Parts: sequence; structure tokens; C-alpha cells
Amino acid sequence: MDASSVALYGQLKAAQPFFLLAGPNVIESEEHVMKMAKHIKAITTKLGVPLVFKSSFDKANRTSSKSFRGPGLEEGLKILEKVKTAYDLPVVTDVHESWQCEAVGRVADIIQIPAFLCRQTDLLVAAAKTGKIINIKKGQFCAPSVMANSAEKIRLAGNQNVMVCERGTMFGYNDLIVDPRNFEWLREANCPVVADVTHALQQPAGKKLDGGGVASGGLRELIPCIARDFCRSWC
Repeated sequence: MDASSVALYGQLKAAQPFFLLAGPNVIESEEHVMKMAKHIKAITTKLGVPLVFKSSFDKANRTSSKSFRGPGLEEGLKILEKVKTAYDLPVVTDVHESWQCEAVGRVADIIQIPAFLCRQTDLLVAAAKTGKIINIKKGQFCAPSVMANSAEKIRLAGNQNVMVCERGTMFGYNDLIVDPRNFEWLREANCPVVADVTHALQQPAGKKLDGGGVASGGLRELIPCIARDFCRSWC
């Protein structure tokens, strides 16, 4: 087990009133990521909130092939390594395939499993074997009870440092809702519960593109409202 991961996991579990995973959804450029890391750290330091900086090197499950995916594994990890060094921050990024886990585990402090892949056993086991903290996002199509099984796959692979994440539930074809009952039911996974505020407001494939096809959008104006609801549900 990675000693630094065990220590960070303990710190996050003990954080009051909460810890924060935050950053640009995808790495747009080194300059942008470094600017965001500096700004977000300044805010969280002032407020006394523990921060793990989050950004993705590749958004492999974009709705549209026309959407920007990121710089890729090699370049993305170099940029995240610079964030760690420059701002003394732990980082979290996601993986989509088992072969990525070893390289990502050499840089990331938390490895995130995307919601669409939350039941993929080989991916969960490969991520667990890095010894890093694993954050599993609940599939939009899953009952919260499923996450106890996904967390157990991590533990059976020899890694006790696991978290599960609520990110909304499908409501028809192009909308998500946040069911506050999930916050209680997700605790049955016997691990910290994370709330993904922005992705819980996604509207999957809800935006038509010029020239045909669709892309996902979201209700960003509701972020403060849903964030407050998440916090109230934890009280």
C-alpha cells in the first residue's frame, strides 16, 4: 500500500467541513491549468478547505467526436506533475483503460473511475493495484447500492483507500436529477462519499450541433443551488 496515499486518505476522511476536488474538467493548456491551480489554492487556503486539484488528460467518452478531448496521457501527466511541484498539491485525474493505470499512478494521488465505467472489473482492479486512492463515480444508470459492489472490488484487489461519488441519475434521455436519498444510501459502501456538483447538472446529448449530431451541455446557473443542497445533505 502506498504510504502517501494512506496518509492523504486519512486527512480527507477527517476534513471538516469537507474537502474539495476542483479544477478544469479537462487540461486545456499548461498555462490555463497552472493559472487555475494557483487561483483555486489561494481560495481554499484562505477558507481552510483541503484541496485536491482535478483535471483530465483525456475525455475519452465525449458525446461528440468534434469536442476537445485533452492533450493525451503523456503530455497531460507532465502538466499535472508541474502542478504538484509548483503548488504542493495532490492531484486527481481519471483513467478509461486498464493499461493507463500504472503511468497515472506514478503521478496522481487519486485515480478517478468515470461513471460509465464504474462496474468495469478489470479497470477497477488495475487502478486499485497502483495503491493510490480510487474515486469511483456512480453511473448515471446505476442504483446507489451498486457502488458498494464497486468499492468492494477495490478492496478485494488489496486497496482499502476508496471513495464513491454521486454525479446525478438519468431522468429521461437528456437530463439528470440529484436524488438526495443517494447520499445516505451511498454510505453503505462504507467509505467517503464525494459529490460531483457540476456533472450532476449535465444534460447529456441535449445540444444539437450545426451540421448534425449532438453534444452534452449543462445547467451551470444551478451550480450554487446544488452545491448548497449537497452540503445540507451532509449535515
